[in-house]
Amino acid sequence: MQNLIRTSDFTNEEIISLFDDAKLFLDMKSRDILKGKVIVTLFFENSTRTRSAFEIAAKRLGAEVVSLDVGTSSSSKGETIFDTVANINAMCPDAIIIRHSECGLPGTLVEYVDCPIINAGDGTHAHPTQALLDLFTMMEHFDGKVEGKKVAIVGDVRTSRVAGSNRKLLPRFGLDVCFVAPDCFKHESNDHKQYDNLLEVIDEVDVVMSLRTQLERHNEIYFQSLNDYAKDYCITEEVMGDRDILLLHPGPVNRNVDISDEMLLDPRSKVLKQVKNGVAVRMAVLKKLILSQ
Repeated sequence: MQNLIRTSDFTNEEIISLFDDAKLFLDMKSRDILKGKVIVTLFFENSTRTRSAFEIAAKRLGAEVVSLDVGTSSSSKGETIFDTVANINAMCPDAIIIRHSECGLPGTLVEYVDCPIINAGDGTHAHPTQALLDLFTMMEHFDGKVEGKKVAIVGDVRTSRVAGSNRKLLPRFGLDVCFVAPDCFKHESNDHKQYDNLLEVIDEVDVVMSLRTQLERHNEIYFQSLNDYAKDYCITEEVMGDRDILLLHPGPVNRNVDISDEMLLDPRSKVLKQVKNGVAVRMAVLKKLILSQ
């Protein structure tokens, strides 16, 4: 049985096959591929896009979705997450989708269940379906010709699970990833080039991926306000100029902090396209994992 805990759980060939399905699912039509299947969602962190995208994806495929309110679940009464998942597994779901603040936790649950586990984000560690939809968006934009394209990931890369998954996935398909961040937000690894300012590399990149500044994930105060951060790292018309660059963001966007209002309306911005692609890619993931059991 296959799970999706990190992007390395799928081979390149499997990902290309996923994307072939996702292209078909972009019509957003309802299907009965997973009719009679039951999918459980467990979100221990707040989520709008990821949770709704998974639920809509499941329902588009004909599956039933059980969304557990973890705030009123037995976990609030002292039950461990492992017992919670074991009890859910005893009800024989066909897949469990989980988001949790603890890095690596979804992977430790695999031995407690008899169905696929899908990681919808774990702490600062990984967000595999986001990275997959980001890659899919780039492939669609560049007609599949992504090898050699340069991607600048801008912002709080240290705590971003999106950056963590993308820095591992994108190079597998020939994309060159670099980071742009203040010293306090830079990634500890030296596997990728890191810059202090986007202007240092803006003329070399094909894609700019802005990230949400996650001040809540830091123990120290690095900026007095988000506006102080935005002065140097907000993606604006002035920064982008007339360059032919694809602009992405995993959401939620802090307007005029991560990306300016004007750039969100710019045709180069594909933030809402990412959301639609996210449903199609998650439909493909659910189909693959559930039907392959």
